Amino acid sequence: MTERIKRSSYLLAVIVGLMSLSFAYGQNRPQDKPQNKPPDKPGRLTFDVAAIRRSDPNVRDGRIKATPGGNGYSAQNIPVKLMISLMYKVPMRQIKGGPEWLASDGYDIEAKVDHPYSVDDLHVMFQNLLADRFNLKFHKEIKEGPVYALMVDKSGSKMKVDETPQDFSIPMNDNEDGVTVGKRVNMEYFCWWLGRVLHQDERPVIDRTGLTQSYDFTLSFAPVLPPNVSQDKLPNGLLDRPSIFDALKQQLGLKLEAQKGPVVYYVIDHVERPSAN
Repeated sequence: MTERIKRSSYLLAVIVGLMSLSFAYGQNRPQDKPQNKPPDKPGRLTFDVAAIRRSDPNVRDGRIKATPGGNGYSAQNIPVKLMISLMYKVPMRQIKGGPEWLASDGYDIEAKVDHPYSVDDLHVMFQNLLADRFNLKFHKEIKEGPVYALMVDKSGSKMKVDETPQDFSIPMNDNEDGVTVGKRVNMEYFCWWLGRVLHQDERPVIDRTGLTQSYDFTLSFAPVLPPNVSQDKLPNGLLDRPSIFDALKQQLGLKLEAQKGPVVYYVIDHVERPSAN
């Protein structure tokens, strides 16, 4: 097996593992601040303590999530390119440049703060950790390209508004039947999640719903499989479910429409292996 194939297999294994666990990804809403807001940190938002080390190369699964209670962030066996994707809400295919290890080498990170912060603040802290410890520098390029626009269908939204306080739980998870359950999901997060589901189309999903709150819902659809994954390995019944396009209309009152729109690329100018703890 060549080194390139090894890296591709490794990254696919990490992504598949993460898809089964979902991500503790940010909900960028003003109401998502903790009920007991800590004193403002002066200047840049940074973690008080952060330990970084290379993961065991024999490990194939990975996870990343905010610490329950909002006191930090934890990552196990996550490549830096995937960290950038998560913290800046950009698909990995729209991250250009950088050394090969950016996508192949997994890292373990334990980062903590003395007081609870919102997920938004924790993501800013993680962005600053990437800049400080990995010396990450990049610039953005915006190009017109093919996108999916997420819109409200003519039937109207069927999702339930959720105004409960943030509890730092993962917004979207699959239950034992393979049905996706959304809890306090805003449209920015949902578009990013849909972009992952539709990764083969290489179209980012942009929000044109006009929906500004967080929502609860369940979504049952047939998996969108990579070309090299056999359908025979799926549990019985999964392929009998509607496509993601039909499921969005029938179950959530939303639709995806192929359009032209702005596609943002993150171009890596500089990155280094992390500094010592």
